Amino acid sequence: MTSNNLLPMHTIIANRERKISWAERLILQLTNPHLRENALTILAKKREICHDLAPLLWDSFGTIAALLQEITSIYKDLSTTNLNPAAVNRVCNALALLQCIASHPDTRMLFLDGIIFNPIKEVKYCEIVLFFAAHIPVYLYPFLNTTSMEKSFEFLRLTSLGVIGALVKVLPDTLVQVDDTEVITFLLSTEIIPICLRAMEIGSQLSKIVSDNSFYVLVINLSYALLISYTSPYEKKTVD
Repeated sequence: MTSNNLLPMHTIIANRERKISWAERLILQLTNPHLRENALTILAKKREICHDLAPLLWDSFGTIAALLQEITSIYKDLSTTNLNPAAVNRVCNALALLQCIASHPDTRMLFLDGIIFNPIKEVKYCEIVLFFAAHIPVYLYPFLNTTSMEKSFEFLRLTSLGVIGALVKVLPDTLVQVDDTEVITFLLSTEIIPICLRAMEIGSQLSKIVSDNSFYVLVINLSYALLISYTSPYEKKTVD
């Protein structure tokens, strides 16, 4: 029995609403470049406090685009030998929030095929908005394809593997997942297998464990996923 079970219902509801209000204030700051770093730090550190954080993040206009912007901002530096620690920390905080979304049952599939709205420019009284399919796992692959053993690179690698691990996480006491077919089929249509193998070879001990677990789930679901892959919306199309 948890402490919540001992509280009156109105107190439980009030606590939930207070947590949601707290999260909404910080989420709003994610779309402000000047406030984003602090909001990222707090939300990533205390993401377990609010059970509704993942849906709030996804449903907040421009938030996912802001997280992806934070992640892609460091791509250009991946070819260097040293990464800025502060920049790496910001990216890892953004990845931690994506992991929250990947592991939540209400947002897990949106992580693959949801629509992301990206406000890009204000013109007088209107705003130009781009929208695109999520396919968020592919945004992590540049970090997973690195081979440097430097600490900052390993931090990015491990955090990205954590997101993939959350996406393919097996339910307790079973090898069957919710909506596992679509998740596995999507991942198998990408370069996830060689990525996992690479991480198992060059990553830290913890990276090897996380990638090994993800690889295991992919392999045990491989045969079934291949049988239905011809109907998958993620099946690669050839261009004549």
